[in-house]
Amino acid sequence: MYQFLAASADAPAEGAEPGFWETLRQIGEDFVQNTGLAIVRTLAFLVLGLVVIKIVQAITRSATLRSRRLDNAAASFVISVVTVVLYVALVIVLVSSLGFSTAGIIAGFSAVALAIALALKDSLGSLANGVIIIFTKPFKKGDYVQINEYDGLVQDIRLFNTKILTYSNEEIIIPNSEILSTKMINYSTMPIRRVVIDVPVPYDADTAKVKQLLLDSVSEYKYTVKTPAPSVVLKEYGDSALKFSARAWTLNENYWDTLYDLTDKIFNDLKAQGISIPFNRMDVQLIQTAAQGAAVSPAECKGKGREEE
Repeated sequence: MYQFLAASADAPAEGAEPGFWETLRQIGEDFVQNTGLAIVRTLAFLVLGLVVIKIVQAITRSATLRSRRLDNAAASFVISVVTVVLYVALVIVLVSSLGFSTAGIIAGFSAVALAIALALKDSLGSLANGVIIIFTKPFKKGDYVQINEYDGLVQDIRLFNTKILTYSNEEIIIPNSEILSTKMINYSTMPIRRVVIDVPVPYDADTAKVKQLLLDSVSEYKYTVKTPAPSVVLKEYGDSALKFSARAWTLNENYWDTLYDLTDKIFNDLKAQGISIPFNRMDVQLIQTAAQGAAVSPAECKGKGREEE
């Protein structure tokens, strides 16, 4: 009987509101079963997602760096794109795990992306061209190129622009959108280049002797390669000289030394053989009038003739 009375005292009366501890217990159960479980699940997805991203980054980096088709710039771009895609996917998974609708988030991302695309359409054009340059590789770092009126060594290929260093140590930044829309010359693509030097000689010179002298001069130079063989041709008849063209092949890295050294060597070799380099001359003819005995130019004579008429 005493036990019955004690139990009846502890139990809430029928129709009475639950007590403080009962309410707290219900809140705790709801939190654990709903919100708490979602938070724990989300944290687990976060940790797992970060681990997966690190693993995928390592695999992608290893695969791209081992690939012979991709240089460092292309490999870095691929790794960056993969990383961004993985992080965006992780954010969507976390938001969905918390119980929020991902449709609104995706729509918001799309609207923001559209606004950014419209505001940065020129930059995005350069970005697209940068991707094309990185993967098609019309040139690479260290190549000697000419783009429009600029020429120099490629220092860096970026997603939005390319940096060129001229031989005067001037740094030029060219947008990638301009590079693919204009004429570009890559002088470093082939392993050898041809050096062409035009040499004027007097009309009274022995052409066979001059050709052999020029051929010997370029053939014996230290940087001239044997195959293809050097050659000398009579290029044209100038106003005051015959113009020969001496042509020699050399390695790319020796091009400028070969060009300037051969120019100097040819001049000295011709001079040693008594063959001078002609220069343009103008002959002025003076006409002496019979009446005054003064020397006047043909133009003055024509002018006086018109006045007398």
